[in-house]
Amino acid sequence: MSVAELKERHVAATATVNALRERLKQKRQLLLDTDVATYARSHGKTAISFSPTDLVCCRTLQGHTGKVYSLDWTQERNRIVSASQDGRFIVWNALTSQKTHATKLPCAYVMTCAFSPNGQSVACGGLDSACSIFNLNSQVDRDGNIPASRILTGHKGYVSCCQYIPDQESHLITSSGDQTCGLWDVTTGQRISVFGGEFPSGHTSDVLSVSVNTSNSRMFVSGSCDATARLWDTRIASRAVRTYYGHSGDVNTVKFFPDGQRFGTGSDDGTCRLFDMRTGHQLQIYSQQPGENDEVPSVKSIAFSISGRLLFAGYSNGDCFVWDTLMAEVVLNLGSLQNSHEGTISCLGLSSDGSALCTGSYDKKLKIWAFGGHREVI
Repeated sequence: MSVAELKERHVAATATVNALRERLKQKRQLLLDTDVATYARSHGKTAISFSPTDLVCCRTLQGHTGKVYSLDWTQERNRIVSASQDGRFIVWNALTSQKTHATKLPCAYVMTCAFSPNGQSVACGGLDSACSIFNLNSQVDRDGNIPASRILTGHKGYVSCCQYIPDQESHLITSSGDQTCGLWDVTTGQRISVFGGEFPSGHTSDVLSVSVNTSNSRMFVSGSCDATARLWDTRIASRAVRTYYGHSGDVNTVKFFPDGQRFGTGSDDGTCRLFDMRTGHQLQIYSQQPGENDEVPSVKSIAFSISGRLLFAGYSNGDCFVWDTLMAEVVLNLGSLQNSHEGTISCLGLSSDGSALCTGSYDKKLKIWAFGGHREVI
């Protein structure tokens, strides 16, 4: 078969796939008689009022010399860990902006970091295909760095995301460019389970993000370059519980809704979406209008407020939208404020008590935003 014939077949197959996708999309629309915002408006609900004085930048954390890719809060809300392209993780005191730890990592390109539930350890992963564990109470070496207490190896691609299981100090979930997720015993360094890979219900491209359900820690969701999100049960590694469709680009970020019954996604297609975990239905799309040249910035990171009424989304163009999840309306754009970031918002996260938001950016900085009012809503 000639190259020209192969190209013709590829074009025809692509057209068929696109046609099937459109039919599936139309079928789903017929099955879904409404979305969250339409239902809310029909019952007289309106978007909350939110002004720039209700969420203000109170701290700027500077110290990284490369793009900030990941951050995480401790459960006691006063410390933040960040990982950067500069090959370091830094632990910050969120109340004073002081660095308490700064450690050079085995891998120079770090993509993810996470605190253990007790805040005494930090996990980091990146292009070295490993997840390194650091005990913050360990003695530093002569260069002032904390040595890794455990290195979790087994992935065959970069480690894109890691998260400890909230109620299990020794267990960690990772996602990887090898199209799989892993469950690890941090104490022994052993990988307990592999999710995806050789199993037909797994992702078919790089897995970029994971989120563990705090209401049921046996369940976690993953987002992938295959434009899907998948739900997994840690007790059944052989197959995904459910696959969620709707995005037309890489799913860069996933996050469970506070009640544990829903979860949000953010994608290169420029939209955030809210899915029902049990039914698989897409409940709402959060999308903005195309900008210049019809380009829609991709969504890099999302987080929900404690009540779930607000969705925070960081974009590749530096915008950081605060969405009203009920009405699907933007109530504030942190990117438009005077002291906002000057680059892509790559990561963001809410403190455990919901009183502050931290954002990280390609401008090498982190910013802490404090809520002025609306505490009863948040």
